[in-house]
Amino acid sequence: MAYPLTAKANSYARKIVSGKIPACIQVRQACQRHLDNLAESTKPGNSYPYKFDKNKSERILDFAQQMKHVKGKWAGQFFQLEPWQCFFMGVSFGWIRKEDGFRRFREIYSEIPRKNSKSTMAAIIGLYMFAMDGEQGAEVYSAATSEAQAFEIFRPAWKMTKNAPDFKECFNISQGGSDKNPGNIYSMATGSRFETVIGKPGDGSSPHAWLLDEFHEAKTEESYDTGKTGMGARSQPLMVVITTAGTNTAYPCYALRKNCEKVLSGELVNEELFALIYTIDLEDDWTDIKTWRKANPNYGVSIYADFLESQRKTAIQDPRKQNIIKCKHLNMWSNAGDAWMNMVEWNQCYDPEINIEQFHGKPVFIGLDLASKIDIAAKIYVFKKCEVYYVFSKYYIPEDRTFDEEHAHYAGWVHEGYIEATPGSRIDIDAIQESIKQDAKDFGLAGSENGSGEICNDPWNAQQLITNLIAENIACVEISQTVSMLSEPMKEIEALVKAGNLKHDGNPVTNWMIANVCCRVDKKDNIFPFKEGNENKIDGAVALITAMARAMYTQADESSVYNKRGVLVF
Repeated sequence: MAYPLTAKANSYARKIVSGKIPACIQVRQACQRHLDNLAESTKPGNSYPYKFDKNKSERILDFAQQMKHVKGKWAGQFFQLEPWQCFFMGVSFGWIRKEDGFRRFREIYSEIPRKNSKSTMAAIIGLYMFAMDGEQGAEVYSAATSEAQAFEIFRPAWKMTKNAPDFKECFNISQGGSDKNPGNIYSMATGSRFETVIGKPGDGSSPHAWLLDEFHEAKTEESYDTGKTGMGARSQPLMVVITTAGTNTAYPCYALRKNCEKVLSGELVNEELFALIYTIDLEDDWTDIKTWRKANPNYGVSIYADFLESQRKTAIQDPRKQNIIKCKHLNMWSNAGDAWMNMVEWNQCYDPEINIEQFHGKPVFIGLDLASKIDIAAKIYVFKKCEVYYVFSKYYIPEDRTFDEEHAHYAGWVHEGYIEATPGSRIDIDAIQESIKQDAKDFGLAGSENGSGEICNDPWNAQQLITNLIAENIACVEISQTVSMLSEPMKEIEALVKAGNLKHDGNPVTNWMIANVCCRVDKKDNIFPFKEGNENKIDGAVALITAMARAMYTQADESSVYNKRGVLVF
């Protein structure tokens, strides 16, 4: 028996791996993983627990080509799958477990730039799971944070069903609603249904398939977790996350994306997760149109070359629109419109070999940002050795804030040890004060036994703490939050990162906050940090800049005088 569409999928994988089709590292890894699994599963006498079933692969691909386009110039025409689409659906559905024949992959994560037919493919998968998967009473849900987004998958699925009379007759399908307001899809033959779930879902459902569209918009994992936890009664359920990149790396989608990258690279093992991420590589020149073709698998098919060329030119010419265009058309995650830091270069400065204990007894400049008494507070340590600066992070948050759904990412960071939760609903200043007194013993702080170094602080919300620290003979210096004070240290940090002369501890809270920093540029080329929106915190970044304002001048000015409150003024 011939399997033309499956052969198309396997050919695509081989061409990607051989370099005949340019692709990012994540796509190359996905293809290599499939080919390696094929080789392992076909070895004589192998004990590999999975096998690739061409019949199951061909079945969903053939089903897809029996559906019709519902919009655009191809409306009413049958789908003709592109090679990458054959790979995406054929591989994710073709692999089965040897022991029982059930599907191997229980979760699909697909990150694809806009206008590459991702919602259409999700609609086809939803219809297949609804009627063709052999599951009686299947429940298939199109889930999203808003009604409009949930219908991005459901509406084309509804219209495909309407335009497929043989499909409707075979499974005795009824459809509620109308073209304008589609209702649920129900099969009298199998007792299955396909419908939308919007916003915060309730418990009680038993999904066979949970289609989560544009997960990057979700502030919490509620919908994802509800879908996953409800699947326990199904023999081969499927979670399908299909999204573009987003603009908030604190949201759960980014953490899922990073986990998928680890699975693709082999750092983590998850045999039930299929991941396919179309983006560009770190070393790619994003201004080159060849790079745009690489990130958009349906280039010239569902997304036209002239449109992408126009977007590319806009991104090059208008820095204000650059990040959002790169995010949506190249799947480059970002946090702010006019970003300060090149996050690729920042991430390359992470040094897993360093730890703060190595610097005991050494002078330190500690930047404090206590901008809010009811939210996160930052303490950043900056050490200098030769021409290299070493950065470590510590964060505090009122414990009550970790129970807030809107700040679910804080709870995760607390659990992982990146943030310390203090009891109550307000920042525990006493806890921070005690930690700094310990710092004075461990590291060099002016006035301590160890010698030089300083606490560098924004005077806002820190008056009592600073007074108490001075009473403990710990040197503190106010760094006013003005352009004249922050511009040079911001530029210095940029230069150090670009040269690789700044090493940091990889704290994800700091990484998130650095990515959130936008900068204003005045007529004299001075820069100043700001954030877009209250949820894009930059406290850690400001604390780093504040500490660098002093650390970049390694020879302290001993003639400096104290102001009336006993605080050294810089």
